[in-house]
Amino acid sequence: MTEPTTLLIAESADRVVATLNRPEVRNAIDQRMVDDLHALCEDLERDPRILILTGSEGVFASGADIAELRERTAADARRAINATIFVRIAELPMPVIAALDGYALGGGAELAYAADFRLGTPRLRIGNPETSLGIIAAAGALWRLPQLVGEPLAAEITMAGRVLNGEEALAAGLVNDLFEPGELLAGAHALADRIAKNDPLATQYTKRVLRAPLGDHPRAEREAQAVLFESPEKQRRMTEFLERRRR
Repeated sequence: MTEPTTLLIAESADRVVATLNRPEVRNAIDQRMVDDLHALCEDLERDPRILILTGSEGVFASGADIAELRERTAADARRAINATIFVRIAELPMPVIAALDGYALGGGAELAYAADFRLGTPRLRIGNPETSLGIIAAAGALWRLPQLVGEPLAAEITMAGRVLNGEEALAAGLVNDLFEPGELLAGAHALADRIAKNDPLATQYTKRVLRAPLGDHPRAEREAQAVLFESPEKQRRMTEFLERRRR
């Protein structure tokens, strides 16, 4: 992967930590960051690992870069620049964990919604104020957020500009857990450790089937299980389980 300009990347055998790093604009998502995220996705599609997304200097992402958004045209809207990268992140083979501190607004919130897990801090502020800028939340909030928190709260966030703090996001089920800011990344790694203990192939199939359209079930489960029932890792793990039980 080419060295990114807007992300700080830390890699290990089973995970990648990508830190959004435009602190001078509160990690606003611009075209360079989108390009860097595409390059990161290409790497993780080729070599599936858990992805932890976080932000630098106490902020996840304050939104899309307004200076760029102001100049975008109808043709740019139809290209779905941010929506496309967020879909690609959501469809990565292994789970994505968003570690959210400070602001996660607009496009930053939509990036978080694309993750499989969201962890926050009490000082988190997450929401979609796009209508105050004369646009809509067009990069996933209008269809992902109702699935995550229900339509009434999603409508309040996207149409009335409600911003949730960490406790409210936890109560709504939008984040899985809260940590103090200094413990947030450790909490994300602890979650990644739990995931990494499991069979990566089974985890990948679980994610794929969990995100499959309703009409694909139960066929999707049957086909995934058929592959896994023949895998050497299934044989190894079940044999170890049975041997431990006999002791």
